[in-house]
Amino acid sequence: MSLALEAKKPQPGDLIEIFRGSYQHWAVYVGDGAIVHLAAPSEVADTGVDSMMSVFSDKALVKKEELWQVAGSSRWRINNSLDHKYVPRAAGAIVQEACALVGQSLPYCVLRGNCEHFANELRYGKAESRQVCKAGELAMLTGLAAAVGVGVVALAAAFLGSGKKEDKAKQ
Repeated sequence: MSLALEAKKPQPGDLIEIFRGSYQHWAVYVGDGAIVHLAAPSEVADTGVDSMMSVFSDKALVKKEELWQVAGSSRWRINNSLDHKYVPRAAGAIVQEACALVGQSLPYCVLRGNCEHFANELRYGKAESRQVCKAGELAMLTGLAAAVGVGVVALAAAFLGSGKKEDKAKQ
């Protein structure tokens, strides 16, 4: 049984974030306990790391399923956190478009067209993934930290090396 992180009941057009361990799966709530989501072939409830195989998929299927079925035992929450950045489309339009896409196979790319891009495009008309942005920021920070580390080592080597040259010159 899935576990909602809040007592609030989702409303049609709300975005649902399902926690899968190392990433989140995203869907649009369409009412009566159902969601529409972009599911790569490996996206299955309770698979955890196994569904990370979606990285290797280039197609995904738009599905309409029960929220509890997709979430499985994973925690989930309503997450319309981009409402401050973008104006949400009308709930009826979101639900109508989401349901019209059910059954279609769409291009899938974990970096440019994943389930979060899909859900945000339906709600806001903007395909955006904060997971991808955060991963990019983390990679950039990691790279920056590595560059700083290399720079410190090079500076230390240059400093220590110049002292040895002075010692040799004195001899």
